[in-house]
Amino acid sequence: MAYLELNSINKTYGQGANAIEVLSNINLSIEEGEFVAIVGFTGSGKTTLVNLINGLLAPTSGEVLFKNNPVEGTSHERGVIFQNYSLLPWLSVYQNVEMAVRAAFPNENRSFRDNHIKNYIDMVSLTSAIHKRPKELSGGMRQRVAVARALAMDPEMIIMDEPLGALDALTRGNLQDEILNIWNKNKRTALLITNDVDEGIYMADRIIPLRPGPNATLGPEFKINIDRPRDKITLNDNAEFKKTRNNIIEYLMDIGNERMTDSDISYQLPDLEPKDLRWEFK
Repeated sequence: MAYLELNSINKTYGQGANAIEVLSNINLSIEEGEFVAIVGFTGSGKTTLVNLINGLLAPTSGEVLFKNNPVEGTSHERGVIFQNYSLLPWLSVYQNVEMAVRAAFPNENRSFRDNHIKNYIDMVSLTSAIHKRPKELSGGMRQRVAVARALAMDPEMIIMDEPLGALDALTRGNLQDEILNIWNKNKRTALLITNDVDEGIYMADRIIPLRPGPNATLGPEFKINIDRPRDKITLNDNAEFKKTRNNIIEYLMDIGNERMTDSDISYQLPDLEPKDLRWEFK
């Protein structure tokens, strides 16, 4: 039995003539402890897919099952790292993480929660900013707060919606490793939404492309047959990495070209003559 299942999911926005089917016939099965990455183009419906899984949206048709139960609303069992931070601006770094920890551990004492919060804030290197509010933080620092908040809830499944895109390369690499360490420690089920193929290969067990919308659907899966733990330094010289990367990029390029062809858009340039500006310099 799969840990997470999406069965014949369709999601439509609008009604009547204005209706747009964003996702069409999405079928996905993720086993407990598995790390899956979904890659796709901007605007292909990746965030809509995340919101269906975390319970913020309901499908137009089909069903989302978590541990064989229908997903109806949000739950701290499914921790989400959003792309847009989603921090409360009037709360400090500590307080933003504290809200999540209180919800996840209502029966724990204050000392446990305090140590737990500080450990995760330290994990994302924000101890020096622990009492600052979001307006005092850079975009990358805000994203690190969001990462700490989601992971501090110790969720049974981690859902990540392009969580590291706003970070510099060094911080992004460090947080990739921290997320992998946490995942490996308890083998939490993980779903990563990303447009970075290399990130997907480094972190996931398999990668599934999301074909561009409207009517976006999942493409064929690509299994990552590279032993863990993976070393970023040697990964570029790994033959399996090169093969998998090339196959995924080639597939994405093919469906990107199909998208351009299917759009059948032609542009007619106006018939203009260049202006003679020589007189202005006389």
